[in-house]
Amino acid sequence: MTEPSFRRAEAADLTAIVALLADDVLGATREHVAEPLLAAYGAAFAAIDGDANQLLLVGESAGRIVGCLQLCFLPGLGHRGAWRAQIEAVRIASALRGRGFGEAMIVHAIALAKARGCRIVQLTTDKARPDALRFYRRLGFAASHEGLKLALS
Repeated sequence: MTEPSFRRAEAADLTAIVALLADDVLGATREHVAEPLLAAYGAAFAAIDGDANQLLLVGESAGRIVGCLQLCFLPGLGHRGAWRAQIEAVRIASALRGRGFGEAMIVHAIALAKARGCRIVQLTTDKARPDALRFYRRLGFAASHEGLKLALS
């Protein structure tokens, strides 16, 4: 495989992105990979793509989408009005994990956050993903806060 390149996702990438989101033990139970894709995926993509503070990023290698993440730019009053970048929905194709693609994609996302003037980059990872936690710690992320979620469905 060639080195990855990164670009803003396009509507034509949506099927590949949903397949990546489903390509792990947790995503397999949450996502619905079937053609046609659920209309909710298209609506979510349109909302993300139409928001200047959102970026759906794909990583490509050898002409194939091999990774994705969503980068959210969040204004805030705390930290003297600092902008934050929130990294969400990180996935690398299962066959390519452990080969540097994820690190390259996160490093690229951090560079984009710096270019946008963000002073903090944050993310969460499910406690059921200990390998992901080790990966993020290795890249310099610290478990400085306790994250909580409330499912509304």
